[in-house]
Amino acid sequence: MLQGKNTLIKGLGRALLTSKLAQVGEIAVVFIVALAVIMGAGQLVGENPLARQGVVWVANVLMIVIVWLGLRLRGQGWGHFGLSFRLADRRTVIRTVLQSLAVFVAAVAAMIVGAVVMANIVGVPESPDMSGYNYLRGNLPMLILALAGVYIVSSFGEEVIYRAFLINRIAELGSGRKAAWRLAVVISSIVFGLVHFDWGLAGMVQTGFMGLALAVSYLVVRRNLWVLILAHGYMDTILMLQMYFASGQGVAE
Repeated sequence: MLQGKNTLIKGLGRALLTSKLAQVGEIAVVFIVALAVIMGAGQLVGENPLARQGVVWVANVLMIVIVWLGLRLRGQGWGHFGLSFRLADRRTVIRTVLQSLAVFVAAVAAMIVGAVVMANIVGVPESPDMSGYNYLRGNLPMLILALAGVYIVSSFGEEVIYRAFLINRIAELGSGRKAAWRLAVVISSIVFGLVHFDWGLAGMVQTGFMGLALAVSYLVVRRNLWVLILAHGYMDTILMLQMYFASGQGVAE
């Protein structure tokens, strides 16, 4: 029985490495599972914003697990996506932090461009709908909990899913050609915008532009995912603090 299980695992690994259909199926499974969790559990928790946020976090964690399983089946590690957990020397750390600050500026600038685009479309500036974060207003314990959650699920998780996984896997479907990488950047950005549907149309457009800046940066920094994780973390921190101090309407993630 164990031998049969090992044979099945090896067969799945070979399929993921050689079969375009299996590779497309892997991408589909990652997002279908998340969608099923969000739709199913979302109905159970109702309109409670905190509970709905928790459902999204659970969905993201499941996506990360499936991505990790795909790597394991292929005989690959996180390094395949440009994610190393080894201690780096001081020079590398400094370079990574400086690059993350530059990427942060680029992502914020991209969101501003998205806001301008929305203003031209609807005629008046429109802000993303951030009312789902109203539970953070003046609630310090919840702010600390939310920051811990978004660092793991959003800052880390979304970069793993929407940049590392999605860009690499789509590019591999195109045999790693330059055109495939460019298409992967565009598709990942569109998907990233669409998954923020609960932010409203303005939020989807702005996060789509932000995703484009992060996706391009991923290739520019030679797929060093920590650069993007840190940059995303800066934006998440600003968002959480904005929700804590302000009225529940914000701009960035």
